[in-house]
Amino acid sequence: MDKRMKIINEAEAFLRGKLGGITPEVGIVLGSGLGKFGDKIEPIEVIPYKDIPNFVTSTAMGHKGNFIFGKVSGKYVCAMQGRFHYYEGYPMDVVTLPIRVMARLGIKTLFVSNAAGGINTGFQVGDLMIIEDHINTMPNPLIGPNHEQFGERFPDMSCAYDQEIIAKAEEIARKLKIRVRRGVYLANTGPSYETPAEIRFYRTIGADAVGMSTVPEVLVARHCGLKVFGMSIITNEANSIISQVKINHGEDVVRIADEAADKMSKIFTRLVGEL
Repeated sequence: MDKRMKIINEAEAFLRGKLGGITPEVGIVLGSGLGKFGDKIEPIEVIPYKDIPNFVTSTAMGHKGNFIFGKVSGKYVCAMQGRFHYYEGYPMDVVTLPIRVMARLGIKTLFVSNAAGGINTGFQVGDLMIIEDHINTMPNPLIGPNHEQFGERFPDMSCAYDQEIIAKAEEIARKLKIRVRRGVYLANTGPSYETPAEIRFYRTIGADAVGMSTVPEVLVARHCGLKVFGMSIITNEANSIISQVKINHGEDVVRIADEAADKMSKIFTRLVGEL
């Protein structure tokens, strides 16, 4: 057996043993400061990553490190309270392992969320941005022998984020009177923040927000044939002018994400119910 499949199978078997025959419909990845949505889930099982075979520890601030099975709006879901990052030193197959495991558990749709720096000058701190497309500057997790069990060698990415789900999310936001933006998310490796010159470049090539996650998970989800919906919380204005002002990821980003997470949670909760 392919060693990669052995790793996936071990994690899947462990988690399936906790499900009691339940098949989750939606997988959710909660990024920096967004783990509180996990509190909105009616829990069936809450499992620390350290207990799951072949999972690693999330070291980023604001990531609780739990895998949750439960119900949202009457539907079974599995959620990650915190993700694994490439900048933590984990290889891409480890970063994206939970996505393949969730696909094997039966999910059909993946929700991804993150805290991001705003590049679009029309955005404000605290805004919610629906991800309509992305730009990837990270190593592609699909490099290497193809996982034939999951998908084809060259997956199409012309519509990575499901347009029907985006339309539903925008309608829900209108009904809830929550302002949402649409935009392009650019992913880089981190962990250093971007230079002003890089921000100007990213703006020029069409990015509206920038972060250090999410895209690897989306690439693997699409390879698995999953529908994807993504949302960023704009937690800071990415600086395009040289200055001495410093960004404090540890406190400022998590605090602002926490403040906006209630709005995101309301949209996610309604959206899961309408899938």
